[in-house]
Amino acid sequence: MGARHVWPQEGVSRIPYWIYSDPEIYSREQERIFCGPSWNYVALEAELPRPGDFKRTFIGEKPVVVVRDQEGSINVVENRCAHRGVQFCQKHLGSAAEFMCPYHQWTYDLKGNLIGVPFRRGVKKQGGMPADFDPKNHGLRRLKVARRNGVIFASFASQLEPLEKYFGPSMLALFDRVFGGRELRVLGYSRQLTPANWKLMFENIKDPYHASLLHVFLVSFGLFRADQPSKVQMDATGRHGALISWRGDQKKTEDNADMKSLIDNFKLQDSTLLEPVHEFSEYTVVMTTLWPNLIIQQQSNTLAMRQLITRGPAAFELAWTYFGYADDDEDMTRRRLRQANLMGPAGFVSIDDSEVMKFSQSGVAPYPERAGVVEMGGRDWKDEQHMVTESVIRAFYAYYRQVMEI
Repeated sequence: MGARHVWPQEGVSRIPYWIYSDPEIYSREQERIFCGPSWNYVALEAELPRPGDFKRTFIGEKPVVVVRDQEGSINVVENRCAHRGVQFCQKHLGSAAEFMCPYHQWTYDLKGNLIGVPFRRGVKKQGGMPADFDPKNHGLRRLKVARRNGVIFASFASQLEPLEKYFGPSMLALFDRVFGGRELRVLGYSRQLTPANWKLMFENIKDPYHASLLHVFLVSFGLFRADQPSKVQMDATGRHGALISWRGDQKKTEDNADMKSLIDNFKLQDSTLLEPVHEFSEYTVVMTTLWPNLIIQQQSNTLAMRQLITRGPAAFELAWTYFGYADDDEDMTRRRLRQANLMGPAGFVSIDDSEVMKFSQSGVAPYPERAGVVEMGGRDWKDEQHMVTESVIRAFYAYYRQVMEI
């Protein structure tokens, strides 16, 4: 791959800048990560409550359609007509009895089987498909599908480990904490396009100690401080991770008197934004990252899926799905939506991340020969009982290097 594609000898405590902009690396990521033996998040079952309901989405850069068929099964098919490759589905969400390509009207059932080819027998005994043309051989490509407690994952790989084993015990426990069997209800969507490499998003959400520095809103109103009870967890492979914190005693001491959250003149005009109710056991905030494209957010009472969609080496799309539970009362639904103002493209907190990732991309792209330093908390990776660490980032890149063979 060339001399400049040699990872620094320091290992995962150094992140070479060429991984953020090189087209060859990006192409290999699509093949080995998103189209490799990975379970990619694609939808919530609550988005597809009835037979015929579908959702258009992406795995990496590849367009796919998630659809519930007439038997109630969930199918994920490539959004690519088997005839000439046209993306036959353009709606984000909808309902259909079948899918028809607009170009030549090849038609497919909800399982992806080809059921209609105009002029297949020709016109007046002229033209048409060859006599041995068999529609059974020309259906839409179907992906492998796994479902757990209302969440749908898909994979291009024909052979990969079961979803529960893929998560690992610690991540499965955090997943089931939110998705424990209660029926889900979708509350809304938002989308954003960020001019930065997709891995910068994962670095950001796996980097806990920036929260008390970059996010002035969090510290100003006492939502997070570096000294509050917290921990980071990873699965055995390092590919998945979680940042976990809970509200503790935030009294002023000699050591923390200069922290912004302890300055008394910051007040919200609408205090209801920050009035959570106890809902989940023990933890106030859990940000779980599941390789390769999902962030599960539980910020007090706000719940959201952040699906990462790659858009070339220097851009990614983040598709947010905000949700609650079907048995929520009106007060809880309002509370979830109100607290959602912290997150999303224009959220009081998340807007900072979008800007700093843009600045990061513009900083690293011109210097592919340089590398970032990732040594906060050491040079290895392990679970920690604090958040002043970059351990989860190092774990991510340990697994990344293994998959990419770099």
